[in-house]
Amino acid sequence: MSKALERREKLREALILAAERMIAERGLAGLKTRDLAREIGCANGAVYNLVADVDELILRVGSLTLHRLDEALTSAEDAGPASPQETLIRIAIAYCDFAADNLELWRALFEHRMERGKVVPDWAVSEQMELFRHIYRPLATLFPDRSPDELGITARSLFSAVHGMVALGLEQKLVAVPLPALRNEIAALVRATLLGLVAPAQ
Repeated sequence: MSKALERREKLREALILAAERMIAERGLAGLKTRDLAREIGCANGAVYNLVADVDELILRVGSLTLHRLDEALTSAEDAGPASPQETLIRIAIAYCDFAADNLELWRALFEHRMERGKVVPDWAVSEQMELFRHIYRPLATLFPDRSPDELGITARSLFSAVHGMVALGLEQKLVAVPLPALRNEIAALVRATLLGLVAPAQ
């Protein structure tokens, strides 16, 4: 790699890390390219020599967030009994804890909207979907007769239920729930959902 390319790559990495810090401190609405350029020591216009646009920059920050979330969920998988029910409960609580500990970065994953007419690139979609393996694998053990499509729908539905509880529970408004109580409620939700799914049809 030439020195020019190496310098560009280092600046690009610095830009993404600076954007990550800025979102963590200010939220997605507080991301300002002028401030980022000043922090990494380049002209404002030079930011767009490092990333295509703000959408790509936010997606790159999201990639870092998803990687750390993946590590947190993997640790939760390995932290207790291997039973699928208990694994799914640990994963759900780990998701809640990650959101609470990384609130603005976690929110940015869901608040970001691509510029009109643009679609999320395949690499970003693939990273997002890859995390569903944490839910899919225990469900596949619980329901060995279900097709991959059916398991995928169940995984997304279970995630939606947990995500909704986390999103509302962590709101700094009237619906806010203390974190210990929220963790207990999420565990109860996952446990009750799985009991309902495995119960024989009447």
